[in-house]
Amino acid sequence: MTQSTQCLTRTLFECDGLAPWLARSSRRRVTLLIDPGVLESEIVARVRRQVAKAGRGEQLVVLSGPGTLSGVLDLAGRLSGVELVLGVGGGSLLDQAKLLALLHGTPSARARLTVPQRSGMVVLPPGTERALGLVAVPTTLGTGAEISTAACLEYPQGKRLISGECLRPDIAVLDPVATDTLPPELVSEAVLEALFRLVSMYAGDHADLPTEDALTEALAVRLVTVGHAVRRARQTGTQAGTQAGTQAGTPVDRPLRAEIAKLSGLTHQEWVHLGRAAWGNKGWLIANEVSVALGVRKMRAIAAVLPPLWRAIAGGDERLGSARRLARLWSSIRAVDPAGLPGDPADGMAALIDSWRVERRLTADDDALDAIAGRIVRAWGAGLPMLGGLTKNEVRELLTAVLRAPEATRC
Repeated sequence: MTQSTQCLTRTLFECDGLAPWLARSSRRRVTLLIDPGVLESEIVARVRRQVAKAGRGEQLVVLSGPGTLSGVLDLAGRLSGVELVLGVGGGSLLDQAKLLALLHGTPSARARLTVPQRSGMVVLPPGTERALGLVAVPTTLGTGAEISTAACLEYPQGKRLISGECLRPDIAVLDPVATDTLPPELVSEAVLEALFRLVSMYAGDHADLPTEDALTEALAVRLVTVGHAVRRARQTGTQAGTQAGTQAGTPVDRPLRAEIAKLSGLTHQEWVHLGRAAWGNKGWLIANEVSVALGVRKMRAIAAVLPPLWRAIAGGDERLGSARRLARLWSSIRAVDPAGLPGDPADGMAALIDSWRVERRLTADDDALDAIAGRIVRAWGAGLPMLGGLTKNEVRELLTAVLRAPEATRC
């Protein structure tokens, strides 16, 4: 029997509730998809103990590298007797777990994912269902992949965003043990990623929605407060490391990481974005292509894109968002740290990113700028609705502010 695709994800805080849930499920054969970087970790050991405690059979599959269309299709074809997919890893692995759970036994989804198209987005039709159960255990923070209805997949033409209610996991396990080895700088990036996702939909929409706006503003303030707490923890760790003659620093503690995981998931919730413009987050579209083209982490690209994007919005480009709503949101965010954050939204966001020690400086030459602008328009514009009518030249102009030209080499 296929599951309902309209159910919300149930969140378990720590692994202990997993065995009772598995024991109540009619699905007896569990396929564990594990990121090789965490194969010997405590969180994997905990998950496997829960599977065994529930009396469920286990098939272990270790996945490495980014998820590709051919790789996911091949794995879906090779696995047999699967009833439930349980993914333990970062956002890329959880995306592959989602797609494997969808593709196994759902021919219509396979056809949808393989149809030739230039768009950077694949929307699964309403009513699409998956035959397998799905549990997500994230070992990173910020993506919210364990809650979201989307997944990213590498195609020969580039990375595509796949969206559909059927990609929402049944269970998300948020256990801070899973992020014990996450470097502190990636914790800061995680808070910024969740904040970016939240504020971009708010500022990218021109309509005032009192309830949704209030929820977004409250979450944004909480995320910035938590981001500052991470900053303080990192500063304390750096000072301790310097005094000890090392640069190892002190990890961000488990309660704070648990709070970040919870907040990140909340930024994906329907009530926060209900009624928002479908393509409000144009910054993600641009940052996605910058990341792929330059071979940098997604958050490096997002940190580079965000201040220039906000400057363009504040400057009056209504296709990118609302200057009025951006100013209102920034006023709420700035109240957390009025002495340290400038009043101008773009300058203020740049100062916030720098204070969190997230690297935002990227460079590219003219040829690269032209190529990236072309990629963005081909995947998201030129008749497609996502870019709101932005032309290649206009995208390139924005990219010029994002990707500062490299300084000339001095003899």
